[in-house]
Amino acid sequence: MINIISKYTKKITLRSCMLAIAVGSMTASLLTACVDNDFNDENYYSATKRTAAQLLSDSPERYSKFQQILERANYYNMLGTYGTYTIFAPTNEAVDKYLAEAGLRDINEIPDAKCDTIARTHIINKQACFTTDYYEGELPMNMDDRYLVLSSDSDVNNNNQLLTFVNKRSKLVQKDDSVTNGVVHTIDRLITPSNKFVPDLLAEDSTTTIFAKALQVTNMCDSLTKYLDLSYFVDDDSVTIGVPIRYGNQDWKAKYPEKRYHKFTALVETDEVFARNNIHSIEDLIAYAKRVYDKTFPKDAGLYDDDFTNRKNPLNRFVSYHLIDGRIGYDDLAPSGEVMKQNLITDIADPEAFWQTMMPGAMIRFCRPSEGLFANRKGLGRKYYAGCKGVKVLSASESGSQEQGALNGVFHYLDDILVYDVNTRDNVLNCRMRIDGTTLSPDFWNAGAVGHTADILTAFKNGYISGWKTSPETFIGVRSEFLWMSSYLANAICVKGQYDVTIKIPTPPPGTYEIRLGYVAGAERGVVQVYLNNDPCGIPIDLRVYAGDPSIGVIIDAATEEEDLANDKALHNRGYMRGMDSYRKPGATNFRVDAWAEHMRRILTTTQIKEGEEYYLRFRQVLEGDAEWSFDYIELCPKSVYASPQGEDTH
Repeated sequence: MINIISKYTKKITLRSCMLAIAVGSMTASLLTACVDNDFNDENYYSATKRTAAQLLSDSPERYSKFQQILERANYYNMLGTYGTYTIFAPTNEAVDKYLAEAGLRDINEIPDAKCDTIARTHIINKQACFTTDYYEGELPMNMDDRYLVLSSDSDVNNNNQLLTFVNKRSKLVQKDDSVTNGVVHTIDRLITPSNKFVPDLLAEDSTTTIFAKALQVTNMCDSLTKYLDLSYFVDDDSVTIGVPIRYGNQDWKAKYPEKRYHKFTALVETDEVFARNNIHSIEDLIAYAKRVYDKTFPKDAGLYDDDFTNRKNPLNRFVSYHLIDGRIGYDDLAPSGEVMKQNLITDIADPEAFWQTMMPGAMIRFCRPSEGLFANRKGLGRKYYAGCKGVKVLSASESGSQEQGALNGVFHYLDDILVYDVNTRDNVLNCRMRIDGTTLSPDFWNAGAVGHTADILTAFKNGYISGWKTSPETFIGVRSEFLWMSSYLANAICVKGQYDVTIKIPTPPPGTYEIRLGYVAGAERGVVQVYLNNDPCGIPIDLRVYAGDPSIGVIIDAATEEEDLANDKALHNRGYMRGMDSYRKPGATNFRVDAWAEHMRRILTTTQIKEGEEYYLRFRQVLEGDAEWSFDYIELCPKSVYASPQGEDTH
């Protein structure tokens, strides 16, 4: 039997240990953060001297059938070795339920390939995911390259006790069983992720019949049917061992993704949401889309009404505005987690992100105030501008029992209708758009390279980064989340070598914009010439120069606020800006104060953005030899903001 942990026993988690090690470079006394606080919860168990494999074998009355599946798939012995794993272990009754539903008599009738899939589905490698760290939301990819999602509900038959589910169907009947190589959770049903593509999963959802029909009518469903890039290949050592790379004055092993996937995200209204807006059929939706988009694009009004596959057709615009190239989980549409808790200063700016949609020239603004996640909201916290309340994106716990994870992506439910209307274009998106570098290619997200659960440095093969064109001498790697970096959102893209990189940037609403580069200076960075659509953006930028250099001229100890603002104006005239005051390293004041020397913004150019055009930024290293660039973010700032009478804020 498994012993219930006493209230005096303490648990070690991987995330808390990583936190302690990082902080340990600042003060060794904080290494005690490896130990969690005491707790007393009958759902928590301790097996600190057993591996995951031993825990399973010690309780054959509960896990013998899952163990048999693991043994057939050759994964059982792995769980008895060193490493870090999260295992969702189905009970014998759960396996019996699966066999009955599949029409099988015993485990021996499960095909070998299916045993392999079952085993990999129930194991997350390299990460111990305790429910104390993940109350709900998306977990790291499992060994089958699929995401598992935790959600919660109340047990109305048992004093509203909190219930936790994986992928909405598999209930955790025993959780957080700590073992020497990770953690084991016991579940009452096998996890069986859908193998359908996004359009097919939506088509079988009885609550989304109108949106699914719109996908078919516009043929946008055909744009969501790609999955595995069969032309992509990389040798095994580059995947498992990695290639040596020096980045940030440290030596790393950068690992390449084993496979390259095409995945997508859909934002979806249910039939109930449509009905609240007097839309009861696809015909009603066609008429609604025409009313909205004829106003947004008056030059196109009436020209494409009968051609639903035309990208300028109103219904086509409606549907494609709901689609994003890349699999973006609920937690990733806007900053969340520890970055939101420790780094973002949310009393002066909401956590937000901007994403290009599959509607040409149309972006979505996501923000995460305390009451949830919203699309196209403008405001701060519970306060928002008139007409800019936004559309709430529902979490898994708010979204019923329908599985939302498809083989090639995910969809999220909305609580109202999402449109790119005149108000969205001229009001909601009339703002400074800070666009994190990781959002500029779906490949970074499809490979699981972004966030605290990723490998420290994930490398990407030239020619296989959507939206990017790189020279053969260029190395591209995504640096995973580290809260103490001098980079916005605690990540960065490592660009290295005699590099020459061209990046497609999102298209904001038409108007005059300053285009800015957010970066971290360093002696090893190099000098880059920047181009916008092949036109040079001034003279080359020396990324080696820190902000205190006279050529930049940051004055950090200005005596008065007026002198400080005067310095900002002088910096702007020289083409530079300090970092934002809405972001900080944990425990610090903000980037504007504490990271002023290395974190900067460079104004690349001022240009007129035109409707229907695409825009590319090219960064060419002009020094001879190997150099490095820590690419952080791009800012698109409209003239209404940077030249406003009140002046641009420092957020």
